[in-house]
This record gives sequence, structure tokens and C-alpha cells, in this order.
Amino acid sequence: AHSPNQIWVSDVTCFKIKYKYYYICVILDLFSRKVVSYTISKKNSTRLVTSAFKQAVIERGCSRGLVFHSDRGSQYLSHTFQQLLQQYKVKPSVSASGHPHDNAVAECFFKYLKLEETNRRFYNSFNDLSLSVFQYIDGYYNSRRPHSSLGLLTPNQFENNFFSRS
Repeated sequence: AHSPNQIWVSDVTCFKIKYKYYYICVILDLFSRKVVSYTISKKNSTRLVTSAFKQAVIERGCSRGLVFHSDRGSQYLSHTFQQLLQQYKVKPSVSASGHPHDNAVAECFFKYLKLEETNRRFYNSFNDLSLSVFQYIDGYYNSRRPHSSLGLLTPNQFENNFFSRS
């Protein structure tokens, strides 16, 4: 991606808190590695990914020619989600079967979310997890965490530099 809002990547991961599972869907802009939206739910469902996508559209708009890339999860391949992409004229892209590296940016985000935040904490509730994820994404990942792929800039700095040059 050569500018923001050309390619968004997405994935879902799961967390267990006291015998209950919670799911996080994240959407990142491939250009800047910025998390543009995320949702957390008690169910791994099409609604989880459609909510994250709609939130991303509200946050970022929907650029002409936008590509949305994900793995082959059933929620991404569902008729409902594919219709949503079609409604917004977004081109779907999915990883090849058995090739998780095709979605490496989203996978890598979850690796660092777990390594730097969630695996270091004990959560008593869904609200604890939600607050922790919010603080990590908004308070650290997008605004203070440098990325080697961005020349050691944060996602916010990288996008700000792009827009100041435009």
C-alpha cells in the first residue's frame, strides 16, 4: 500500500477469562499498520466482523478501490459479510488455504497484543479485557509503539507524515 485506505487487513483472535471465551476482531491499515477499528464480543460471529468493518468505515471513510484482506474464516466468507463489502464497493481478498503468512500483518498485531499486554494481565471480567485492549491500541500501539517497518515511527506518526507531505 502506498497510501492510507488502500488495503485493510483483518483477523480474529480469542481470549479465555474464567472459563469464558471472548473474541477480538481487528482491522489494520496495511500502509501504516494502524488499528483503524476493533470489536470485542462473546461470540465469534459474522456480526463481530461486520461491526468492526462498519466502525472502520465510520472512522476512515471508504476509499474507492479499497481492498479488504482476511484469512478464510467463516465469518469473513459469509454471505452477509461479502454483501457488506459489495455494498461499499470494497474488493475482498483472502489468504490462500494453509498460508497464514498471507495475513502476517494482522497475525503479527495479535502476537504483540498478547505478548505486550494481555498475557501480562489477569482479567476478572469482559470489562477488564475491553479496557486493557482499548488502552493498548489507543494509548500505546497506534500512538507510542514504533515499528521497524515504518522506520521506527508509530502508526500515527507515519500517517501524519504522509498527510503533511500531501
